[in-house]
Amino acid sequence: MIRTSDTITVAPEVFVNETQRRVYGLLERLEIPFARIDNDPALTMEDCVAIDAALGVPTVKTLLLCNRQQTLFYLYVMPGDKPFSTKDFGAALQISRVSFAPAEKLREFLGTEVGATTPLSLVSDPEHRVRLVIDRAAVAPASIGCPDGTTTCYMRLLTADLLEKYLPATGHEATFI
Repeated sequence: MIRTSDTITVAPEVFVNETQRRVYGLLERLEIPFARIDNDPALTMEDCVAIDAALGVPTVKTLLLCNRQQTLFYLYVMPGDKPFSTKDFGAALQISRVSFAPAEKLREFLGTEVGATTPLSLVSDPEHRVRLVIDRAAVAPASIGCPDGTTTCYMRLLTADLLEKYLPATGHEATFI
């Protein structure tokens, strides 16, 4: 089982990557409170069971998807316990074929590695190359859990702060499905 720290309410002293530094910088600038935990590397939703318990909220699943030509990219935020269906996602957005984007695009567009994908990483997409798509069920709870752009730190913040402050500050608008 994954080990987790006690809850922490300040940014890490040392940042693992530039996206993580940007995430905490924007949270501070917008005065958005958060709680975070440090944890063993979490790469799957099964790894997030202990994280969910430590944070007291379910973590969301965040996927970088693309069309067949890899010209359109979508950051899809969904409940962590919901299975992903390319057919349902494509139908909701009227996209004929969708697949997982290559890991290099995740690094290039959002500055994160596989397993660290998060809606917070949109802070690293000032060119708006990625379209944000959110499953309504993922943002139904009052708080949301997600990584901070790494696989070793997860955080909890108010869903309203994410939707009404953080995302607008990145210039990204969400499409809800």
